[in-house]
Amino acid sequence: MQDATAHDMVPPGTLKGRYESVKERIAAAARRAGRKPEHIVLVVVTKTASPEQVREIVSLGHRDLGESRVQQMVQRTAQMDEYLARLRELRGEAPEVRWHLIGSIQRNKVRKAIELSRLIHSVDSLRLAEEIHIQAARRSAPVDMLVEVNVSGETNKHGITLAAVRHVIRQLDTMVNIRVRGLMCMAPLGGGRDEARRVFARCYDLFDEIKSSGIGGEGFDLLSMGMSGDFEEAVECGANVVRVGTAIIGAPAPGSEAPGTHDHHEHSAEAG
Repeated sequence: MQDATAHDMVPPGTLKGRYESVKERIAAAARRAGRKPEHIVLVVVTKTASPEQVREIVSLGHRDLGESRVQQMVQRTAQMDEYLARLRELRGEAPEVRWHLIGSIQRNKVRKAIELSRLIHSVDSLRLAEEIHIQAARRSAPVDMLVEVNVSGETNKHGITLAAVRHVIRQLDTMVNIRVRGLMCMAPLGGGRDEARRVFARCYDLFDEIKSSGIGGEGFDLLSMGMSGDFEEAVECGANVVRVGTAIIGAPAPGSEAPGTHDHHEHSAEAG
């Protein structure tokens, strides 16, 4: 499924129909693996969504949304805060939305990233983690984050090598202002189902080894794997967080994004 085009991965119909279809596919994949569907967190990646689509997703009862760039998250959260404030005025209450940052972070954007994100999926170096630790010093609670692992060893991918992950997490465990909640990885672009499964299975094995060893503590319990082209394989291999954009939002119109907005967490061709 990884080598399918973005348009091939989008079921026809309404946004609600695509959203329900993805949830059904996640549930089916969980059952095939002998797991409970309610234990899988779906993060809807809103990178290419219109403001109306984001509001519709929230109106359907969804709470976990993802963005790949800090600057766009600033705009999204401001729009959502305004929408939720109107809901409170009209209804007396509004849902809580949890934002996930899934893309790479420049160190000069860390302060804003930790201010807006419930979970940062993409901590890909010790230097970045140290900057998060410094910027989080004034917070009342530690910053929840995932360590990004470069399972496939591709030189053009961000992430910490398999051999270094345990060592890095031991170092992160000493930083009181951050909390390592688990791992994140991506399958290689164009690698196909078998390669996706290989990468996901290896990342799950590493996750399980670290969790069993006690590194990271009791809060080490999240494994973020899978996007629009491979989230079913990810769930079958043990993911409990999946990041899906295109299969729900729809493929962006050609030329609809400004140059340079794609990043490695979206395999360039799709938004989750």
